[in-house]
Amino acid sequence: MLRSNKPIIVLGIDPGIADTGFGVLCYEGGKMTALDYGSIKTKAKVPLPDRLAEIYFELNKIIKKYQPEVVAIEQLFFCKNLKTATAVGQARGVVILAVAQHHLMIKEFTPLQVKLALTSYGKAEKSQIQQMVKLILKLREIPKPDDAADALAIAICGANSYALDKCQYGK
Repeated sequence: MLRSNKPIIVLGIDPGIADTGFGVLCYEGGKMTALDYGSIKTKAKVPLPDRLAEIYFELNKIIKKYQPEVVAIEQLFFCKNLKTATAVGQARGVVILAVAQHHLMIKEFTPLQVKLALTSYGKAEKSQIQQMVKLILKLREIPKPDDAADALAIAICGANSYALDKCQYGK
């Protein structure tokens, strides 16, 4: 694990059209601390372009406030509902656009990778992931909403992946 005196800010994103979870953590000296987490919520009755614009606008505010060095994003998983998959894919595209416009490093993780990284079990339940987030970040309670807990889990993966890259490649 990379031991650095320089704090690294990692932003984790769990993209969604109704709720885009975000989690910001500081990785320093091998330790992680949650700085902020929450969810960008959009209303179902609002036209899709306006919902996407709201996600973009709110995410830009978060990026400007915390100035992360790396952004970890959940990859789109296979969804049985094509309409849902398309909307989530569009939200994910907006997230990637915002991150790219800020010239930030992007790390992408599948839900399976996140489960394995946090619990060593690929079929872990959501509650198990949430408990691990609470333990790793030394939080008093499980982060709410669920999308925020997921985003923090993704941020933890991003921090560990970034640290591993630094150790292996000196990047």
